[in-house]
Amino acid sequence: MSTARRDRNPLEIRVGAFARIDHDRARRIGVPEVILGEGKSPEHLVGILETLHRRRVGALVSHPTERQRAALEAAARGGLPVRPRAGGRLWRLSGPLGPRYRRGTVALVAAGTSDVAIAEEARAVLSELGIRTAVAYDVGVAGVHRLLRALRTLAPRHPEVYLAFAGREGALPTVLAGLVGVPVVGVPTSIGYGRGGRGEAALSAMLQSCAPIAVVNIDAAVPAALFAAQWFSAPPAGRTKRRRGGSPSSVPRREPGRRGQEDRSSR
Repeated sequence: MSTARRDRNPLEIRVGAFARIDHDRARRIGVPEVILGEGKSPEHLVGILETLHRRRVGALVSHPTERQRAALEAAARGGLPVRPRAGGRLWRLSGPLGPRYRRGTVALVAAGTSDVAIAEEARAVLSELGIRTAVAYDVGVAGVHRLLRALRTLAPRHPEVYLAFAGREGALPTVLAGLVGVPVVGVPTSIGYGRGGRGEAALSAMLQSCAPIAVVNIDAAVPAALFAAQWFSAPPAGRTKRRRGGSPSSVPRREPGRRGQEDRSSR
């Protein structure tokens, strides 16, 4: 396999002539670089991981192909400390990934069982970064009582960010954002068929949400997890204290005497 070449730039780890690993990313933005498997040859992917291991650096690999998985399994048998997570959608190379995160919880809510695989990919990323998670699966709005019950269960964990995974019409993030007082990230999944299928309708619905949500691309579990991780990447000192929430009862009431002003500003 290719070996690393010491570059004059200490912020990069060069692997042959085909890769420059952004070694400074974790310090710069609070989350590490995640190596995308797609488009790389198995030899290049394993070469990158072997180089990082020699430099005593850990890594996450997302979306490896079947050939890459076979190469990673062979490398693991040969002594490279890599292991699959989330059913093989993510792989972890042992070693430090970057900054330490303050304590806090991210809630992952999936509309249906078919969305769980994407949610588990995001959960694995957060877990490897050392961020606590709480989950509620199969709580889509077709049976909204399930969501309300799940929020009551999640509330004692005081989630500071919700990741909401939904395919089909993608309604879950909008409903969720109307019930909790903390940021919600909508993750459309490629579940559904016919017109607007494969996540297209879900993505469009989330982008048109009347509730305040952020939206990532279809099946974009890793970007959603990294977005949530940034929330915990810096100490809270000096920040405005964030409101904790998790259930409909946690939404704060308006202060007396301000109702008219707030109503006018929202029109």
